Amino acid sequence: MTAETEGSVSAAQFRRDHHLGVQPLGDLVAVIEQATGIDVAVLDAGPDEHGLTMRDPVRGTIFIGVARTRNPMRQRSTLAHELGHVLFEDWADSDAGDWSDRNPAEIRADAFARHLLVPAEGLHDFIGDESSVGVSALSGVVQRFLISPPIAAIALCQAGYIDEATKQDWMTLTTLRLASRFGWVDQYQELQASSDRRRAPQRLLARAIAGYVEGVLPAQAIATLRGISVETLVEELSEAGVTPAEQPVAWADPGELPDADVDLAALDADLAAADDEMTMTRQRRETSDARQADH
Repeated sequence: MTAETEGSVSAAQFRRDHHLGVQPLGDLVAVIEQATGIDVAVLDAGPDEHGLTMRDPVRGTIFIGVARTRNPMRQRSTLAHELGHVLFEDWADSDAGDWSDRNPAEIRADAFARHLLVPAEGLHDFIGDESSVGVSALSGVVQRFLISPPIAAIALCQAGYIDEATKQDWMTLTTLRLASRFGWVDQYQELQASSDRRRAPQRLLARAIAGYVEGVLPAQAIATLRGISVETLVEELSEAGVTPAEQPVAWADPGELPDADVDLAALDADLAAADDEMTMTRQRRETSDARQADH
């Protein structure tokens, strides 16, 4: 199979395996974490860094990280792209070459991401049997499936709704332009704010909060994990009714204590020896004083 076909088949299988149907996927971070158990984080990163996948070959633990960005559609496609690498087990050593190369594995992961985010059947359900569509339809697809205009244009072309020339033309459009033109810019700005925030892996955060509740983890550790101030964190948790449990101090009843068997003989002997030493010292001093008086 071609990389495009492999990606399409795997995306459809993933949706079937996890009962996702053909409708748009909402919070993609939550979808991946709940469906696969993989830890996902949104991190601070450089302007040219979008996402990466790490795997511990000994424990089999997998971690997906994506960059904070004001481009929520790109962040979603990056998440789906990295999930494709995980499913195809595209593991590589850190010195395996140029990671930006458009090799078959990258093309396949792109295809997987596109078909996962906008399945052909879901696209047809949304648009229907229209023989041709305009830019307003493109905007609707972008808004509904939360994908970039280039991905939407490719999907529409593959589904037969637009020709190749129209696809190339629409791939130059931006989400902001479509949202502003067709009245959903408020929604887009909310998406931008959400994708531009750090986000810790849910399972890790849940374990940390459990430790805080038990009184074994300080609030500062959770605040650092989330990238917020400790004051803000404590306020949020308190408003949600999440506070550290008070650890009761177990006081013993004096009557329950065992009788102490203390042998004072050794102490008495030491005290007596000390008295004897003091007496001898005093006598020597008195004798010395008497001799000095005679002279």
